Amino acid sequence: MTIQKSKELYARALPLMPGGVNSPVRACKSVNAVPLFIERAKGDQIIDADGNTYIDYICSWGPDILGHGDPEIIEAVKKACDRGLTFGACHKGEIELTGLIRTHMPSMEMMRLVNSGTEAVMSAVRAARGYTGRDKIIKFEGCYHGHSDGLLVKAGSGLLTAAVPDSAGVPKGCTEGTLLANYNDEQSVKDLFEQYGNDIAALIVEPCAANMGVVPPKEHFLQFLREITSAYGTVLIFDEVITGFRLSLGGAQQYYGVYPDMTTLGKIVGGGMPLAVYGGKKEVMECVAPLGSVYQAGTLSGNPIAVSAGIAAIRALEKRENAYQLLEEKSRKLASAMQLSGMNVNRVGSIMTAFFTDQTVTDYRSAKSADTAQYAEYWSYLLENGIYTAPSQFEAMFVSLAHSDEDIEATCKVIAAFHHQS
Repeated sequence: MTIQKSKELYARALPLMPGGVNSPVRACKSVNAVPLFIERAKGDQIIDADGNTYIDYICSWGPDILGHGDPEIIEAVKKACDRGLTFGACHKGEIELTGLIRTHMPSMEMMRLVNSGTEAVMSAVRAARGYTGRDKIIKFEGCYHGHSDGLLVKAGSGLLTAAVPDSAGVPKGCTEGTLLANYNDEQSVKDLFEQYGNDIAALIVEPCAANMGVVPPKEHFLQFLREITSAYGTVLIFDEVITGFRLSLGGAQQYYGVYPDMTTLGKIVGGGMPLAVYGGKKEVMECVAPLGSVYQAGTLSGNPIAVSAGIAAIRALEKRENAYQLLEEKSRKLASAMQLSGMNVNRVGSIMTAFFTDQTVTDYRSAKSADTAQYAEYWSYLLENGIYTAPSQFEAMFVSLAHSDEDIEATCKVIAAFHHQS
């Protein structure tokens, strides 16, 4: 296999974009590789600039649950393009999409369409602060909620201290109101509420973490978060940018049976186009302009092309009554192959991560025990054998409805072969 054209394209990209990429993980630094430049994709396969074909388990980091180039989504986008690319005005597609979302996620009584997960989370946190009149928020170590200043944080001298910026260019003042708790650790949350409870506007969490690798919530953890936030009048925000329409039509909140005050969506809700959503209880969302004093706006919000793709994606999932059962079966086969090869696998539905560690991974600290050098070897072996996976130990593997039984079986054989040769 040659990737000469990808190497040449990367050399051209380096002086034009930081690291030659438009999102850091694409640079493949943690696996010591040159990024592949993709020419096209169809179904469960992706083809690079050199003509190499791979079975794809990145699925554009989650949106392509139906596979690449789903005919219904493509047709909907083409029809929408014929009507115009952007209006900067209201259109009926916005009503249809938000209505579909509310049908499947009734906790989202009112919502606003935006363009990215980062924008959705930033806006949801602002709405929660405006609604409660409080400033502080709690997030969990290892959970990623986009790159807005107040959420790019790491633990300082301990869980009860204000967080410090985790990125250059973020003033300390931007994170003074952000408190860090440990995912799956109820006591760390209790301690923060006991000290700051009446000042905490929102608690935001990935209901199933997927940005330190996949880390599912422990039994009762989400219910505990629901109860303690309710007790303190704090807005509970589920970041379902990854899990929304991925774990079920009703997202993680339906999957686990715990319902937040606010939700952020992205990925699948845009059908592969740039689109995200934030919303929740009517009384919270009525604080958002033009009804209230919490300001948020966007020229391309509710873009008709993106909206058409999102509608088509949700409608297609609705029609596939056994969609999530099929995803479960396909994903279980892959996870079993990894486990038989001695890997430590965390899986929820059609998202999973193989951790190269002997520890049970339940939070950020245990995730960090993983051997990233061994993961890089695993990644390279899979790539050389036609399997395209996340170039980072701390990302998720995504399965789509387009993954054929034959390709699942072929992937399992490659995983087993890696185990035997290592």
